[in-house]
Amino acid sequence: MRSGAAGLLRRPEEPRATYLELFFDLVFVFGLARLSQQLLEQLNWSGAFQLLVLLLALWAVWANTARLTDRLSPRRTPIQLLVIATMFATLLMAAAVPEAFGEQGLIFAGIYVTTQIGRNAGAALLLRGHEGQRAFLRQLFWFGVSAVPWIAGAVTHDTARAVLWALAVTVEYVSVSLGLPTPRLGRASPRRAEFGIYGEHAAERFRLLFLIALGELILISGLTFSRGRFEPERVAAVAIAFATTVLLWRIYIHRAGGLLAEVIDADPDPHRAVIPAIYAHLFMVAGIVAIAVGDELVIEHPFGHTKPAWVIVILGGPALFLVGRGMFEYEVFGRVSRSRPIGVLVLAALSPAASILPPLLVAVAPALVLAAIAASDAARARGRPPEPPSPHG
Repeated sequence: MRSGAAGLLRRPEEPRATYLELFFDLVFVFGLARLSQQLLEQLNWSGAFQLLVLLLALWAVWANTARLTDRLSPRRTPIQLLVIATMFATLLMAAAVPEAFGEQGLIFAGIYVTTQIGRNAGAALLLRGHEGQRAFLRQLFWFGVSAVPWIAGAVTHDTARAVLWALAVTVEYVSVSLGLPTPRLGRASPRRAEFGIYGEHAAERFRLLFLIALGELILISGLTFSRGRFEPERVAAVAIAFATTVLLWRIYIHRAGGLLAEVIDADPDPHRAVIPAIYAHLFMVAGIVAIAVGDELVIEHPFGHTKPAWVIVILGGPALFLVGRGMFEYEVFGRVSRSRPIGVLVLAALSPAASILPPLLVAVAPALVLAAIAASDAARARGRPPEPPSPHG
């Protein structure tokens, strides 16, 4: 039995996500719901930009915690405490989302910085003397760098806050893409002793988070529908919302959704395989947040006047999902099925005329596009052996 720092590492024979990790993901139902509500209340370009910054922050918390539990075993008490503390902090951050660019800016930024620095500092202390400590020291350094614009933005207002916070998330994401180059430590190494990335676990974490995001669609649709009567047009609207959710699930899991683990394990640098998957899922989750807003608008106003901003979320949300799904497919197979970009182009072509139609009919369009893509996937796979992964790298 291993002891000390080595005893905290996740073992290869523990590839599956633990109940604690599933528990942690549940916070993101609330977080995504708060993001959707904020966009609904501020459905303009400024609101969309603010939503993007906040989504990137919440996503960074999830991704960093997922990487923690990919390296270290959540079955060990110290790691459990780090995850549970992060979970509570994420809950507070999500609660502060509606006023993050208002009166609660310092609260949101303060909790975010404390969470990211505290978790990585705790992990680094637990692994002192072990090679795996370097991974957390690199992240600790870069979250320390981004903390400056986060806190500076929190004590400013309006445009200055938006610019500084956008700079902060840009620093974080670019540094990860570059391998977290850190003074005296250099760039991150692909060595398993430092990274400890296990394909099956990483792939399962992405799948579970995607399902959690779909749960937010069910939650929003159900709550919105329950606020009114069982009128035929509202029943039709919630039926379309539910069908769209099912189609998102079906398109996601088709082939690529089950092969990511093989791609990660086959890559000599697992970090290189995981990063594109993180960005692909970010696009898909962003699309789901927009779809949730569109679902609520359609259910509440099935035959109302379709405003241009409504068209953007009703058609743009599925388009964002397809962009992310195309990126994901490219990561696994080294190519993108034509149905994905065609679907995006069809949705874009429909947008100019959508404003003359009621929201209910506008919502039918993305449902039909997604249904056609799911049917195309099924037809292409029928009678053929499963396609093996063939990553572009």
